[in-house]
Amino acid sequence: MSGPPEIGGSRIRTPGVDGDPVPVDAEVKVHDARAEAPDVDLDRSLRPPTLEDFVNQRQVTEQLAIFIEAAKRRGEPLDHVLLAGPPGLGKTSLAHIVAAEMGVPMVQTAGPALERKADVASFLTSLEPGSVFFIDEIHRLGRAVEETLYPAMEDGELPVVLGQGAGARTVTLPLPPFTMVGATTRAGLLTTPLRDRFGVSHRLEHYSPEHLALIVERSARILDVEIDSDGARTIASRSRGTPRVANRLLKRVRDFAQVKGSGQVGASVAADALEMLEVDDGGLDRSDRALLETIASKFGGGPVGLSTLAIAIGEEQDTIEDVLEPYLLQQGLLKRTHRGRVLTQRAFEHLGLPAPDGAASLF
Repeated sequence: MSGPPEIGGSRIRTPGVDGDPVPVDAEVKVHDARAEAPDVDLDRSLRPPTLEDFVNQRQVTEQLAIFIEAAKRRGEPLDHVLLAGPPGLGKTSLAHIVAAEMGVPMVQTAGPALERKADVASFLTSLEPGSVFFIDEIHRLGRAVEETLYPAMEDGELPVVLGQGAGARTVTLPLPPFTMVGATTRAGLLTTPLRDRFGVSHRLEHYSPEHLALIVERSARILDVEIDSDGARTIASRSRGTPRVANRLLKRVRDFAQVKGSGQVGASVAADALEMLEVDDGGLDRSDRALLETIASKFGGGPVGLSTLAIAIGEEQDTIEDVLEPYLLQQGLLKRTHRGRVLTQRAFEHLGLPAPDGAASLF
């Protein structure tokens, strides 16, 4: 067979391979199948470069270290890896680390970017042997695209339809050995056939303040920020157990320290900066407190329905369910009941408000 394959009558074209020019000043895009994450960019980021530098998730990193070493000794690619967990815990960082530890290139994309079978085919056919193919938010793949991945993951083959109509025929293209790493914040939305094709599956958990303090100190060294252990702990304690939040707060505290102080970050400077950012001791921001205070003051602690609550605070229902509520539920500040949302005793204590009469029966 000569020439690039056709899928649904359309040729798969790859810049630099089919004669199409590659723009010199083009930035690396998430959908660029030939773009590998440069080592220089990783060095400039706050991502941990190795499994040893990855803090807290020891049950994950220790197992991955064994699996990676075994694959390298056999001269085989690592089995497909599924990483699940809330946003900001390091799933993308682990994917980069897997590629670095294996010494292979990494190709990155996201589930919503793969809209057609041809999109998947263009990625898979351009992979180098042993590459890591990372799909973020893999639970958002369309069904047709997902089914295209099944033979690729299991048999290393890609069925391609040549031509259209009655004259169409299917040709199976062999693929180079590769490792697929999928990341998802909602593992329950993955179909069973896709989930079962991952040989390694891990779930990342939230970080303790002690581990987050280590991450803050490491990030401060990379950002050239002077910070003491008390300042790091202050930031860590308000970071919702999430490294991404910790790094974001560190950058804003750094700005505050440079403008309002000497540039050094101690406990008092960090506390003043976080107070300006309206992040309280429990890591709650203004939106979180607005939701709790609305239920407490306007609805007597609940129960209140989601639609009513959304109108009361001026937010969309999806925002409340997906953005605001998860952390409040994790901290035991809010309960979901069949009658609606209810504040817990802990929420009233956090807000410094007395629990209303009769509210004890709700807790």
